[in-house]
Amino acid sequence: MWKAGVVVRHLLELETGAEPFRDYRLLRVLGRGGYADVWESTSPNGSNVALKFMRVDDAHAAAQEVRAIQAMKMFHHPHLIQLHEVWSIPGYVVISMELAEGSLQDLLEAYYSEYNTAILQERVCHYLTQVAEAIDFLNCKQHTLNGHRVAFVHGDIKPSNMLIFGETIKLADFGMSTPVITSRCHRAPVGTPEFAAPEIFQGWIADRTDQFSLAASYCLLRGGKLPYSDTPLTFREPYTRPKPNLTMLPEEERPIIAKGLATAPQDRWLNCTAMLSALCDLSGYSDTAVAMAN
Repeated sequence: MWKAGVVVRHLLELETGAEPFRDYRLLRVLGRGGYADVWESTSPNGSNVALKFMRVDDAHAAAQEVRAIQAMKMFHHPHLIQLHEVWSIPGYVVISMELAEGSLQDLLEAYYSEYNTAILQERVCHYLTQVAEAIDFLNCKQHTLNGHRVAFVHGDIKPSNMLIFGETIKLADFGMSTPVITSRCHRAPVGTPEFAAPEIFQGWIADRTDQFSLAASYCLLRGGKLPYSDTPLTFREPYTRPKPNLTMLPEEERPIIAKGLATAPQDRWLNCTAMLSALCDLSGYSDTAVAMAN
């Protein structure tokens, strides 16, 4: 058993051929980051899965991660990644999930490598409309948790968490998701600073916090740049978002994204679908799965 506040060593050796659990064997690394490694692995039922090893040095933090992920396991939505198992072991929280072909971040890098350009608007609209559906599903106060009706703020929307399954995109990485009862609540700043809404730096989140991150993701996928060049590397230093630089986008797209990037959450779009619907109208893309919100 872990004890809260105790720092533990990462005892698990992550290498090809290792068997971290019975009937799971690591095949190849899919990605490495500052907080987690993702591996393709065999599974007991014979199919290959993705195993995400999230480094956690504190038992209390690990318990919070596990609770958040376990809460997300109850959701079934075509654009949310399917989670299979969650383990807590010394040094790691480990998640078994369905295996994707890659992420929209990978696709963007492939576009630049092959075509020296970002992704075309029609394709970005096709992909992010699906992500918008998933976010709106989470953000809607329709979920039951411990007897309460809550919404969930994902808290880390970015292209690397948007996974590709053919033409289907699924949102992943729920370790920072937060259940909320009101439209605004306090939360310690966590997530990825480059995509974080202004309120996250101030220590709170809102029901439209994820929309800001989706708008920033649109800028990167569509124009190859983020709308802010002065974002600090961490949340430890005081920071206020300036006016976004949207010159990476065509002029007609800028007002739509600027609204999604509004400093005050209440000044943003009603939901993510409304923002994507407005962008889809510009591109002529009409295969939206949901109707335009008012």
